[in-house]
Amino acid sequence: MAREHLGDTIDIHAGGQDLTFPHHENEIAQSESYTGKTFAKYWMHNGYINIDNEKMSKSLGNFVLVHEIIQKIDPQVIRFFMLSVHYRHPINFSEELIDSAKSGLERIRTAYANVLHRLDATTNLGEPSEEYIQKIDNIKNQFEREMDDDFNTANAISAMFELARTANTYLNEANTNERVLRAFIETFDTFGQVLGVQLVVEEELLDEEIDALIQERNEARRNRDFKRADEIRDQLLSMNIILEDTRQGTRWKRGS
Repeated sequence: MAREHLGDTIDIHAGGQDLTFPHHENEIAQSESYTGKTFAKYWMHNGYINIDNEKMSKSLGNFVLVHEIIQKIDPQVIRFFMLSVHYRHPINFSEELIDSAKSGLERIRTAYANVLHRLDATTNLGEPSEEYIQKIDNIKNQFEREMDDDFNTANAISAMFELARTANTYLNEANTNERVLRAFIETFDTFGQVLGVQLVVEEELLDEEIDALIQERNEARRNRDFKRADEIRDQLLSMNIILEDTRQGTRWKRGS
């Protein structure tokens, strides 16, 4: 399948640490002996997920299914939580850590919203602060260094928190400047896009808007436009709308 869809050599191959041997080593042996080319340029093996400090397993009955958990927890919070640990390290799933991730994401979102609000109201009373422009550039560089260091999202999030703290400090200044505020916004947006974290909380969709999107998704599926169908499902999921495809049609409900 990899050769058919991606060619003889792929850029990134990912999987759990338990697949390194023998599964991935066998993939290399089989593919490279057949093609004579490097099978994958980079390998990313993620750590295990533990539940309350115990390895998640069916035998212990402590496993959690994604479609169940997103009914209780905002998927964006789950994403932020998982980004807070380097992907090669084990991650411990607990209610306490999820609450901490939720609070952290809310702090960043609040700082972002406050800068947006000030930008809408600013009258450019202050001169552009080169000090803050430099601070923002330093935080950008920190973020890029961490992401370049084997996708160290945990430290990249630290840079995001530093950006929020710096923005809050700037907002306490007597006079603010549009150029500086826009530099904060652009940097927040860049970080959010790289990490896939939404900084603006979407307004709750009306029932008829949800039904219209589901109808568009069904039409896309009939036309075999699966990319668009998946985009709509992901859009609804990001707004805490959970779809269930049944023989009687698509049902939906709001996550709690």
